[in-house]
Amino acid sequence: MAAEKRSTATLGKRSVGAGGRHHSDGFGRRRLPLFWRRFFAKVLIIPRHAQPALVHLALSIGGFAIGTTEFATMSLLRYFARDLHIDEPSAGHVISAYALGVVVGAPIIAVLAARVPRRTLLIGLMLMFAITNGLSALAPNYHWMLAFRFLSGLPHGAYFGIAALVAASLVPPERRTEAVGRVLLGLTVATIVGVPLANWLGQAVGWRWAFAIVTALSLTCASMVAIFAPTDKPDASASPLRELRALGNLQVWLTLAIGAIGFGGLFSVYTYLGSTLIDVTHVSPAVTPFVFAAFGVGMTAGNLFVPRFADRALIPTAGLLLVWSAAVLGLYWFAAHNVWTIVLDVMAIGFGGSLATVLQTRLMDVAGEAQALAASLNHSAFNVANALGPWLGGMAIAAGWGWTSTGLVGSLLALGGLAIWGISARLEPRIRRVLAEVPGA
Repeated sequence: MAAEKRSTATLGKRSVGAGGRHHSDGFGRRRLPLFWRRFFAKVLIIPRHAQPALVHLALSIGGFAIGTTEFATMSLLRYFARDLHIDEPSAGHVISAYALGVVVGAPIIAVLAARVPRRTLLIGLMLMFAITNGLSALAPNYHWMLAFRFLSGLPHGAYFGIAALVAASLVPPERRTEAVGRVLLGLTVATIVGVPLANWLGQAVGWRWAFAIVTALSLTCASMVAIFAPTDKPDASASPLRELRALGNLQVWLTLAIGAIGFGGLFSVYTYLGSTLIDVTHVSPAVTPFVFAAFGVGMTAGNLFVPRFADRALIPTAGLLLVWSAAVLGLYWFAAHNVWTIVLDVMAIGFGGSLATVLQTRLMDVAGEAQALAASLNHSAFNVANALGPWLGGMAIAAGWGWTSTGLVGSLLALGGLAIWGISARLEPRIRRVLAEVPGA
């Protein structure tokens, strides 16, 4: 018995290192120092109490990373085209590949990850985004670049969709749109700070460093979500099939259509803004970044201001934003001939971009139990708008209507979105009455 005690005591001594930290479990297996065991316990076992402000900050950093890589790729196009030995039209396919990744990835990830805790999913999506952007920075040729940008787009829509749900879950119901606006604030701030910074970096030290910065931002987001986001468990009844039920909801489709068409006007103008400034407004190329920044300022102001009203009257706010967009996009035809008027008009067009935040909350209301898929599809819809607006605007330019015709095209698209909004608003009371009459609905 005494020998056994001595043996146990000896094992105990072997297991304690300097400073009282255990380095061995008594069986020859190494253990992490106490500091690291406590660190990983806090990060991996998940903190019990949510810290909304820090979680919102973490999610907005992810939005900033996504916004920077999405918009900066357009401004860096000529640099990586030259480095990869391709012409600029071919390099444009890299941007299309990213948009295709967003459209494809959002619904697939949302459905397949229906039973994955949202916190875990957000960390995984940001790690994937970090890896694929890091690979983009190392792309040896055009074909690899094309593949890496497609893969980079896959987590985009799912991230914003899940991040919006997590952000909204941390605040009272009457502040949901405000919380979603904070997440998208990172995206809008990227158009003011991230894109010019990435463009400058691309010119100063090479375009690859811009993607490296996005990788670092993505890792920062993943780390902060791991540390500050609260515990969550997926609903026991959650399943891919339940998420797919959102596709049978008419109001979900109408809301997505509002974004896909109504938001297309903004992209119609934004895509050709640089050419309009040089050929119509006749400003120096050095001035164009400031006008693009004005667009970002307007978008940021919209995301700070509009959600306060949307939380009180969501559907009317969406309608008013579409009317606003139709008006300021129509004015673009006249405003483009003077630098000061175009700056004000572009800022006003950016303000209308807060429609994205409003529609994100609207989808939370109409999606029922299929929250993840509906929220993620919102960003697929906006990438449809990103394709539709420039395509129609390009057709107007090619037909000889000039660069400013993109504003008229945009105004018509906003009115198209308004018409769909009218159908959705008119059907809303009827759908509620029908559901009230269905037992168990």
